[in-house]
Amino acid sequence: MSDDEVNASLLVIDGRDMQPPEPLEKALAALDDLPAGGELLMLLYCQPHPLFNVLRNNGFSWQENIAADGTHEIRIRRA
Repeated sequence: MSDDEVNASLLVIDGRDMQPPEPLEKALAALDDLPAGGELLMLLYCQPHPLFNVLRNNGFSWQENIAADGTHEIRIRRA
């Protein structure tokens, strides 16, 4: 897989400067269009519990890491 293919399958939403519910709305729209094998990376300063419920109920998996600056890096894929 080329770097262009990898970049095309990764969508990043930086919600750190957004006000609720904008990050959730953007994530839901992105998940509708997420290609097979694609990944959505959310960058937030909090845990998005409503999003986690949506993911759990709609067949997505996710991994969360917290960076040194407090950013929650949430990688979402179809399960």
